[in-house]
Amino acid sequence: MNAKGLRSGQVAEAAGVNIQTLRYYERRGLLAEPDRSPGGHRLYGEDAVTALRVIKAAQRLGFSLEEVAELLETGRHRHGRPVPGLQERARVKLAEVDSKIADLSTIREALTAAVDAGCDDLTLCATSTCCPIPFTDLAEELRHAGPCC
Repeated sequence: MNAKGLRSGQVAEAAGVNIQTLRYYERRGLLAEPDRSPGGHRLYGEDAVTALRVIKAAQRLGFSLEEVAELLETGRHRHGRPVPGLQERARVKLAEVDSKIADLSTIREALTAAVDAGCDDLTLCATSTCCPIPFTDLAEELRHAGPCC
């Protein structure tokens, strides 16, 4: 980095994001507002590249941008009011992931059974007692769950 800082395109390229993402994160407060050159160009420090990489990594781990913003804010203000940090949020996210894995395993088992049984027509399968896809169970779950909105 030169003494004056990195321009938007350089930061975006170094972090593997596009300029629109960089600006969006700035608007959301995930990145500090950069200094400006005499010509009005945004000039970022190397810490902006690190921050962008952290944001993208947290998103890949399943954290929403809102959760990432809260985690970043928590890291900046550790001495203030108690706020759930990464450990607690990671435990919650891990429980969500485990639940999704369990759901996906159930789906995988049902689809594997359907393939193995040669199911080829959903309408026929739905009315067949020997179909391995649990249409009745799924319909029952949806009926008890009520409207989704």
